[in-house]
Amino acid sequence: MTSRHPPAVTLIGAPTDVGAADRGASMGPEAMRVAGLASALAARGLDVNDLGNLAGPGNPARPPVEGYRHLEEVVAWNRAVHDAVGSELARGRLPILLGGDHCLAIGSISAVARHCRERGRRLRVLWLDAHADFNTPELSPSGNIHGMPVACLYGFGPASLTGLGGRAPALEPEAIRQVGIRSVDPGEKRFVHAQGLEVFDMRYIDEHGMRVTMEQALLGLDDETHLHVSFDVDFLDPEIAPGVLTTVPGGPTYREAQLCMEMIADTGRLASLDVVELNPALDIRNRTAALAVDLIESLFGKSTLMREGR
Repeated sequence: MTSRHPPAVTLIGAPTDVGAADRGASMGPEAMRVAGLASALAARGLDVNDLGNLAGPGNPARPPVEGYRHLEEVVAWNRAVHDAVGSELARGRLPILLGGDHCLAIGSISAVARHCRERGRRLRVLWLDAHADFNTPELSPSGNIHGMPVACLYGFGPASLTGLGGRAPALEPEAIRQVGIRSVDPGEKRFVHAQGLEVFDMRYIDEHGMRVTMEQALLGLDDETHLHVSFDVDFLDPEIAPGVLTTVPGGPTYREAQLCMEMIADTGRLASLDVVELNPALDIRNRTAALAVDLIESLFGKSTLMREGR
């Protein structure tokens, strides 16, 4: 399956790291702009509009309160993201959220889920990440909300986040597929299993290969499916992507990541995208940002293979 026309895309910067333990992800949107994201997508024939950066509170660097660090600030940023993503979807454009840390996916995916409910479309979320992000205050003593977005989307969290899109939980149990997971706390692992999430961890990828993994993760997409990709840059092996806070060895190689993105593009169903957790303070000459741009291009049809029309 391929899309009939290049989509109109909107870049939305969310320069914050309030959901993380350490600073730096707030510089991610500008790093991707410096790496040429807008021009790369325009060169592929896409209508690209860069809205610039959303505004929100700064990082107060406070300890957790009742199990959540910076909850008020996280809610404010996610409300801004929810409204911006929802507005672009209503205009018929494909929003690309440039984070920022992964807590922002609560607002982004809540907006996508609301959009799908209002239009009677099915939602499929591909969560490309080294982490399951299914923590709760009971499971995460740090209280960092960038480790909790999937749990919040499934209704486990404060009402100010779980109900952001007008319904809690925002996601149906079968909506999400997690790919590349390789770092999960013991209590979190039990919680993930209890919820029945479909997880393709790195052992699955090692045993079956990225092609079979993505065939399974994309199984069942049709004309009525809205495909959302939430791409945490720490999904990638740190040997090729050092510019992230929470590096975990043993992630997908460059070729595996390219195949993953190319197979998503082949469906023609990509309708919204998060790119998060890029931390230029930890990068080497913007290398990780350049790789992220390369992979985003592949999501929109660029292929390393000599195929006609590619």
